[in-house]
Amino acid sequence: MSDIIRLLPDSVANQIAAGEVIQRPASVIKELVENAVDAGATDIKIFIKDAGRTLIQVVDNGKGMTPTDARMAFERHATSKIKEASDLFSLHTMGFRGEALPSICAISQIEMKTRPMEMGIGSRLVINASKVESQESVACDQGTNILVKNIFFNVPARRKFLKSDNVELSNIMREFERLALVNNTIRMSIDTGNRTVDLKPGSFRQRIEDLWKNSLDLHLIPIEVDTSLVKISGYISRPEYARRRNPLQYLIVNGRNMRHPYFHKAITGCYDSLISQDTQPCYFLKFEVDPESIDVNIHPTKNEIKFEYEQDIWPILQAAVKAALGKFGAVPSIDFNLDVVPVAPLPKGEKPKEPTIDVPRDYNPFSGRPSSLSVSNWDKLYSEFMFGAHGFNKKESEENQPGSQGVIKEFRSDSALLNICLQYADRYIVTSSKDGLLLIDQRRAHVKILFEEFYNHIKSGEQTSQGLMFPDSIEIEPSQQSAFEDILPELTKTGFRIEYDSETRWNITGIPSFMKNLDARDVVKRMIESVDDSDVNYGNTNGDARELLKRLALVMARGAAINYGQKLSSDEMEHIVGKLFALPDPSFTPNGNKIFHLLDSNYLKSLFR
Repeated sequence: MSDIIRLLPDSVANQIAAGEVIQRPASVIKELVENAVDAGATDIKIFIKDAGRTLIQVVDNGKGMTPTDARMAFERHATSKIKEASDLFSLHTMGFRGEALPSICAISQIEMKTRPMEMGIGSRLVINASKVESQESVACDQGTNILVKNIFFNVPARRKFLKSDNVELSNIMREFERLALVNNTIRMSIDTGNRTVDLKPGSFRQRIEDLWKNSLDLHLIPIEVDTSLVKISGYISRPEYARRRNPLQYLIVNGRNMRHPYFHKAITGCYDSLISQDTQPCYFLKFEVDPESIDVNIHPTKNEIKFEYEQDIWPILQAAVKAALGKFGAVPSIDFNLDVVPVAPLPKGEKPKEPTIDVPRDYNPFSGRPSSLSVSNWDKLYSEFMFGAHGFNKKESEENQPGSQGVIKEFRSDSALLNICLQYADRYIVTSSKDGLLLIDQRRAHVKILFEEFYNHIKSGEQTSQGLMFPDSIEIEPSQQSAFEDILPELTKTGFRIEYDSETRWNITGIPSFMKNLDARDVVKRMIESVDDSDVNYGNTNGDARELLKRLALVMARGAAINYGQKLSSDEMEHIVGKLFALPDPSFTPNGNKIFHLLDSNYLKSLFR
């Protein structure tokens, strides 16, 4: 029997590694910028063409590389960051695996120019799918200038599954925001071809305000706590500025972005009685801990980080957040054991000063630790953190329940509407049918009714616009600009009038004439977010335009529909039931959620056996 086990060629191994490290153009930018930061750069420029498909260029003024180092940098597991395994527990750099550059060059064409300060001439290196084509001396500036061309050109399946330009640009801008926020002392700029963002070095708060402009002005509460276990600094948002969609939530540890659902839960828990369940606070928090107490080597992207003392950091984090909310009059009373004197709310227009929360340095987190703090439900926390605990996007089974077609026919007759309707838990409409008991979700039913009405209005043709006496201003964040510009023509056809004001500000001067009692800003924001993660370039084809109109109708329906907890009169319930069953398909909402459920006679009889 011949031997069948053999080593994979490096080029194949690099392509496999690239599948984990490089997921899309934004991943390339993350890795290259982090390398520039590790090289001591104080000025980093990023240039994008065709949403990163054609070109990604990163130019820095770091220490550069010698010709030998430039060649070695693209070898697998070659790194200047660590020398032995023990170095993993004292990391002060972003990179350390030695996988990023070989993974990038395995799925693209690379041209790099680099020169260290002590050398008068630099080196130019050309690599095509891991194969070095040339290396020569060249005159260039100090630092590194790296061009990544035609990403995934040799992996057509991966290139095929890249999403539309506006989606990829949105992901690039989000990654740029994360990188710029962490490295606020570095000048960073990005040019996407249509838009340029240039951020000067400054304080952490200044970088936040530069990134998100006026959308966070005066809404931030500072946090500063220093204990022997952890130092936490940064900002949280006031409860009244919690967001229903797209909350800005950033956690940073030792200069590295991280996702941490356990700490996220600690922060949001402090807002439980202050904000509604469908909103989320914004926060920008930095953690400084002993590098030996964290493990960053658990995922190729290095964004998932494990803390040795995460259960002990929890009460410190909660105390700091509650203290900050209390100091700035954001809550009526705070229940925690800290010597904090509450102060009156700030006058309008006055920026908060930077206080220090008085947590003693000898605070012992190991004494009196609440027994309820457990991470045994880590998977549930992480799932809720990444995908949300609630929402309309969760698909239910689309199989019709037994007897539902008969119920639909019955309720389309006049006699069925004579049945008495009752409301249960201010959430469900309960009525009877010949086959059993019918439970109707009142909000979903109303969303379905309004969706059909709005969609019929919109698709009937170009709508007339109703001018607003006082225009509504809307802030479009940099990561949302591409999606907004993509849908603007279709919004205009439906009756919206939106005019450019400044770099991120637009004015809504008119709304569709049929749109009543709806917040125009909220509708536009919801529309942007509903298409932000879509892989369709809206407006390019009739099919895509129809899909956009359906999304708009659904957004408007959700904004106008009755909410859970709203009491309904008998007439209102009968109106909803009658309208619902007059529709062609009353069983499901436009995105597949079940609207009603039939408890048939056999099931009801079984309850009394």
